[in-house]
Amino acid sequence: MIRLQNIFKFYSNRFVKTYVLQDIDLEIQRGEFVTVMGPSGAGKSTLLYIIGMLDEPSDGEYYFRDEPVHTMKEKQRTELHRGEIGFVFQSYHLIDELTVYENIETPLLYQKVKGSERKGRVAEMLDRFQIVAKKDLFPNQLSGGQQQLVAIARAIIGQPGLILADEPTGNLNSEQGMEIMELLSKLNKEGTTIIQVTHSEEKAAYAHRIINLLDGRIVE
Repeated sequence: MIRLQNIFKFYSNRFVKTYVLQDIDLEIQRGEFVTVMGPSGAGKSTLLYIIGMLDEPSDGEYYFRDEPVHTMKEKQRTELHRGEIGFVFQSYHLIDELTVYENIETPLLYQKVKGSERKGRVAEMLDRFQIVAKKDLFPNQLSGGQQQLVAIARAIIGQPGLILADEPTGNLNSEQGMEIMELLSKLNKEGTTIIQVTHSEEKAAYAHRIINLLDGRIVE
């Protein structure tokens, strides 16, 4: 599903290049649950953002379902990202001015899904995550755990093949965190490919395999 070859990411001024990722070779199969671990500054989030097409590598090749992402124009990448990838962030990234219902509906608007189908799919998500009673509330009226449930509902409503989760339980208490991990595990069992970044060995254990990053490189 995903193939990265010789991926580098660096920032340069006139005198020096600062490398965030170096010589990353990585393959992820469809249906895998992969955890990326490493200390702060190792390049974990940058790797996730490149896979999610929210950032571009400085060098190297990226294939998504055998499509060469590294040669695509921005519009093509945006369309591929919207159709194939759901993102879950540590800080939820919900839109404060929109209700729970409207936040969940947003990806379907981008995908130009018809109104009647949108209504049905949002209702299904509200029911699945047991947040029907919260549908008219705004993010600041929800607990952290509830906001993350809304964020996951929004990430999966477009039926993406891949979910990227950047420290998805980082701002939650242990009970809420376990609930989110069980949910991600269930989605994976249903066929969704999941890549998560975490500092927690307990959360990492949900994955099929762990990729360790150190100073921008994959280490054994």
